[in-house]
Amino acid sequence: IMVKSAVPDTRVKKVGGDSPNDDGKYVLYWMIANRRPGWNYSLDRAVDWAKELGKPLVVFEALRAGYRWASDRIHAFVIQGMLDNADAFEKPPVLYYPYLEPEPDAGKGLLQALAERACVVISDDFPSFFLPRMIQAAARQIAVPLELVDSNGIMPMRDTDRVFARAYDFRRYLQKNIQPHLTQSPRKNALQRVKLPELKQLPQSITDSWPPAELSRFREGVAAGLTDFPVDHSVGVTETSGGVAAGRRALKKFVSKKLEHYAELRNQPQEDVGSGLSPYLHFGHVSAHEVFHAVTNSQPWSVECIADKASGSKQGWWGASEEVESFLDELITWRELGYNMCALTDDYDQYESLPDWARTTLEEHADDQREYTYSLEEFEQAQTHDPLWNAAQTQLVQEGRIHNYLRMLWGKKVLEWTASPQEALEVLIELNNKYALDGRNPNSYSGIFWCLGRYDRAWGPERPIFGKIRYMSSENTARKVKVKNYIDQYSGNALFT
Repeated sequence: IMVKSAVPDTRVKKVGGDSPNDDGKYVLYWMIANRRPGWNYSLDRAVDWAKELGKPLVVFEALRAGYRWASDRIHAFVIQGMLDNADAFEKPPVLYYPYLEPEPDAGKGLLQALAERACVVISDDFPSFFLPRMIQAAARQIAVPLELVDSNGIMPMRDTDRVFARAYDFRRYLQKNIQPHLTQSPRKNALQRVKLPELKQLPQSITDSWPPAELSRFREGVAAGLTDFPVDHSVGVTETSGGVAAGRRALKKFVSKKLEHYAELRNQPQEDVGSGLSPYLHFGHVSAHEVFHAVTNSQPWSVECIADKASGSKQGWWGASEEVESFLDELITWRELGYNMCALTDDYDQYESLPDWARTTLEEHADDQREYTYSLEEFEQAQTHDPLWNAAQTQLVQEGRIHNYLRMLWGKKVLEWTASPQEALEVLIELNNKYALDGRNPNSYSGIFWCLGRYDRAWGPERPIFGKIRYMSSENTARKVKVKNYIDQYSGNALFT
C-alpha cells in the first residue's frame, strides 16, 4: 500500500518492514527529535498514514535516563517541551503518550510493545548523538514498516551524497538547488480539520508496565521534580525555558526587536541581538521552516527576489535586506552544513574526520612548547589565566550558552592550552555537550571542529601549536569587539563550591 502524502519523498527514509499491519490498532509516531505539534514533516507523514489506513494516531514521546551527559538542564528543557505537547495533543484525534524513564533501561521493551500493535511506525531522521544508533536497534525489533522523516532543515539533508568541505561550496550548491524547497513546508498545524478514529487508551498491559509521565507535577516549576531522576544534578536548570511556546516567544522577539541589528551587531558580545533559537532548533521545539517564514515575512520578499545566478556569495543572492541575508546564511548554510556531514559520515565527532591539511599541520606542531596547559577540571571551573576565556566558560556553565563570537575564541584557546589537539577535542566536546543547551547537535560539532580546521583553509603566518590553523587571541578579540562589560558580568562568580 502506498500512502498519499504531501511529504517530499527525499525526506522519507524506510528502514524496516514492507507492508503495514492490517490488524494494527493505530499508527504510531515515535517523536524523538522533532518534538513539536506543527511545522513537522514527521507528524504530517504520520497523519497521512492514519488517514490512509483509517486508524487512530498515537504520538509517543519519551525521555531516557541513561544517555551520556543526562542532567537536570537537559531533562528540564525536554520536559517543558512535553508540557506544551501535552496541551497541543490534549484533544482528539491524537492519543499522546509521554514517558519519562525513571532509571536507565526501565523503558526497555516499551517501543516494541507499542510497535506490535501498530500498523506502521513513523519517527524522526536526526543524524547526531545516540539517536541513529537507537533507531538501528529499534529497526531490528519492529516488524511493521518503520519510516524516518527528515524535518531538520530547509534543504532535505539526503538530497546529496557528497560531504561538503567548505561553506562556500555548500552555499553554491544550495543556491543552485534550494529554490523548489523554499515553496514547500510542513503544515503549520498537522491536525487542523483532521478527522481520525479515536483511541481512548492504550492497553493496560502497556500502561501498567510503563506508566505515562505525570507531567502535571512539573507545571509549577520543573526543577523540583527532577530530584528522583538518575541524572547529573550538578548541571542545573537555566533561565531559558524549553518548549514550543518559549521557542515561539524567542522567535517573535528576535524578528520584532533584534533582526534589524543582526548584521551590524551580532558579533558584539555586549549586544544581545542573537536569535537565541539554537536550543529550540536542536530539541525540535521550533522548526527551521517556521523560522524561515517568520524572518522572510518580516519584510517585502518572495522567491522572485532571488538572483538568477548561483555565486556562492554570502550577500546578494537572496535579494533581501543585509540583516535577513546574514541571518539566513547562519540558519541555512552554516546550520545545514553540519547536518550534511553528520548525515553522510559516521566519524563526524572523531579527530580523524578533520581535513588532511589540518591534521598534518597540527601533527607537525604537536610537540611545540605550551606556555599554559590546563586539566579538564581547571577548564570546567574557569580557572585559567585569561579573564575573557573564564567569562565565556562561566556563561556556558551558568546559562547553557556562549556568545557565538566568543565560542570561537573559547575553542581556539582550548587547542592552545592542552597537551595535544586530540585532548583539546575531548575537552571541547565534553564541556560543550555537558553544559550547552544546543550541544550534541550537528551544529555543535561544526563549531567545535571549525576551531581545529574543519570548513576552513590554511592560514599564515604559521604559528606554534596552531601551525596553519586559523589563530585567535583574547587580545585581538578585545580590540575587535567590546568585552569589558561582558568580563565584568561573568567574572568573580564561583562556579563550583
